[in-house]
Formats: sequence, structure tokens, C-alpha cells
Amino acid sequence: MGPELRHLRYLTAVVEHGNFTRAAEELRISQPTLSQQIKQMERVVGAQLLDRSGRGVRPTDAGEAYVYYAKRVLRDMAAADRAVLDVADLSRGHLRLAMTPTFTVYLTGPLVDTLRSRHPGITVDVREMTQDRIEASLLADELDLGIAFAGSHQAGVSATALFTERLSLVVSVGGDEVRGDRPLPVRELADRQLALLSGDFATRGHIDDYLAAHRVAPPVAVEANSIQALTEIVRRSSLLATVLPDAIAEDHPHLRPVPLDPPLPARTAVLLRRESAYESAAARAFARLAHDLVQERGYGRP
Repeated sequence: MGPELRHLRYLTAVVEHGNFTRAAEELRISQPTLSQQIKQMERVVGAQLLDRSGRGVRPTDAGEAYVYYAKRVLRDMAAADRAVLDVADLSRGHLRLAMTPTFTVYLTGPLVDTLRSRHPGITVDVREMTQDRIEASLLADELDLGIAFAGSHQAGVSATALFTERLSLVVSVGGDEVRGDRPLPVRELADRQLALLSGDFATRGHIDDYLAAHRVAPPVAVEANSIQALTEIVRRSSLLATVLPDAIAEDHPHLRPVPLDPPLPARTAVLLRRESAYESAAARAFARLAHDLVQERGYGRP
């Protein structure tokens, strides 16, 4: 008789913690029991799976190979449990969703509000994280869906275009500068003080690439790692400008987008999934809703 699911959980916990004590605490069993269960598993498998000779515990070569497949089994069983609990009529369900930071400002609220209004029995876990982490979490079956940008994606992740996101210079409505409807030549940014997102944001890299391509280096007076902080700073200043998606400025009563000439390159927002993963009724409903909502709000077609 082969190892049971609990043995797979025990083994992966020890490998992830590198320590029997912490793994036993997470699993809520005693350390001697955990050690005994792992030894029993090694006898059944017929190979030593853990190296206990050092200060910590690490997998042997056989253990590395075994843990890889153990994680796949546990992930698939978790998906099977969700499939059994899934209700096609959406009277209940759960959605695990992640977005890159700029989307959480103007897209999370309308999407979750609409989903919950239509299907109040669905619970939602929303997380904000970088695109790399979103894709890694999808592959680990820690998320159902992600919203990020088109580009190169990790193997096993599929992307479906949602809409085109456009960015502009953004200023305070009450500011004296940058008036009129004409596009602002990019060279005029050379002496304009900017408040920008920090380098942790993909949007900042997009802005820097644009400025470098046009050989413009405006002074960056303020950096912020929060879009909420950035919009608050700019709305209170008649001198500072920033660069943000048009959708953020259009939803903000104290901010105004100013088009640049040439315009900042647009980006395609995409819905990310793990290929061949089980997709719950809640995830399918959210995907349909997302496509409908971006059209209703007038976001650019992808």
C-alpha cells in the first residue's frame, strides 16, 4: 500500500520549513509523531527522502523528485475538492483574485462590487502583487485568476486580452500650468517636476522607457510606492505632475489627464489563468463580468 495524502502533506511541510519542529507546529501534530510518519513513508517508498545530517533538514535527490510530484498531487486534490463544492448556479462559491497595483485603484472596486451584487453568495479574496508573483501563484494553484499586462508569460499561464490601458500626464484641476486641450510636447517635460511611482511598479519602468526614448529627463521631485499617496500629493500641488492611467484621472474629481505628444505607448490588460486548471463557476462568471464591465466603462478595445 502506497503513502496516504497525509504523508504527502507531512513531507512537503518538512521540506518547506527545513525543520521538523516548525512543520509539526503547522500540521498540529507532535514532532515525534511527524518523524515516525516520515520514516514510515520512506520505508514504503523504499528510499531515503530527507537528509537529517546537517543543522537543518533538506531533501535528498530522491526526496526532491518525490516532493515535486507530491505537490502536484496535493494541488490536484485541492482542485478536486473545490470542484465538488462548486455550485454552477452561483448561489455560493469562492474566488481567489490578484491584480497588479494600478488596477486595484480603478478596477477592483467596480468588478468586485458588480460580482457581489449579482452573486452575493460568492466570497472573494483579492490580493495586490507583482505580475511575476501573480503568475507563480497561479501555477501553484494559490489563485484562480489574475489581471496584469500582456507580454511574455511563464510557461503554463494563459492570457486573454481585456482592454487597452492608456496613460497620460496628470495634473491638479486647480493648477495654473498645463492648460488647454492641446497635447503637450514631450520635450516640455524637461523642466517639469514630476511625482512618480517608485521603481517597484511596472508602470514606472514603462514611463522611464518612454522618457529615455525621447531623451527627456525631467526632475523627479517625489517618488511614492502607493498610487493613493501619489494622487493625493498631485491634487494638492499646482507644480507637480504625474503619469497615470487615464482611467484613474477620469475617476478622480481633482485630477485631469493631459495627453502627451507623442503619446505614451498603450498597454494591453489581460486576464491570466493557469492552463488546463479547473475553472470554477465563480471564476467563469467573473471572467464574463470583467469583459462586459470594461466595455461598459468605455475602456479601449484590446
